Amino acid sequence: MKSKAFTLIELLVVIAIIAVLMAILMPSLRLAKDQARRVHCISNVKTLAMGWFMYKDENDEKLVGGHTDPGNWVGRPPSDATLEQQWQAIREGLLFSYVGEEVDVYHCPADTRKQGINIAFLTFSIPGGANGELWDEYNPAKIYGDIKQPATKYVFVEEADSRGTNIGSWQMYPRSRRWVDPVAMWHNKKSTLGFADGHAEMHQWNDKSFIEWNLKAMYREGFSFNMTPPADEYEDVDYMAEHFPMKSFK
Repeated sequence: MKSKAFTLIELLVVIAIIAVLMAILMPSLRLAKDQARRVHCISNVKTLAMGWFMYKDENDEKLVGGHTDPGNWVGRPPSDATLEQQWQAIREGLLFSYVGEEVDVYHCPADTRKQGINIAFLTFSIPGGANGELWDEYNPAKIYGDIKQPATKYVFVEEADSRGTNIGSWQMYPRSRRWVDPVAMWHNKKSTLGFADGHAEMHQWNDKSFIEWNLKAMYREGFSFNMTPPADEYEDVDYMAEHFPMKSFK
């Protein structure tokens, strides 16, 4: 009577076939997962941008404060704050009631800083020019009418503050064409931006030195604030300078 069990050779063949199928399917599965995270992130930023837009509608066109101190769009948690403390700082912000009162809206699902030590939950920041902290190169917009062509001006940026949770406003020097704060590229050299008319979109970064500088901030590997791009790498800084929200240069 013949045995119905697999021979060793047959088992090896089956294992080899499974390995080949996994090698074919895994990139597609990773791509699908990344695409789902991108859609989720854009949805979150659009919700924030619409909440930001509605806030000014109900407050005589005044922009919500873009800092991270009490009385602004979010509060500031203590250093080395737990997740619950960070969530509470978000709940205390002026924007919370305008975005459906869900803390997850403030986080990109691809942001890995939620894991391990020095947990950072808040993925997004408001630029200083949108009623944020004062800066020495421009006058920030205080009311909606201060922002010219609002559909082209971003008011939310994915940021990876190397100090942990995002502190203050996201800053740069739009006239001098210099970087100050990093952006977060959790989507394969792309970031989500939210605009002053309430829409959101994914933006592709291209300058090598800028990408490398941001990766250091994202993974806390020898990052330092402020960076002047090389002479042949101004595509990214020019885009962010052109679309920076503010009232005027000083």
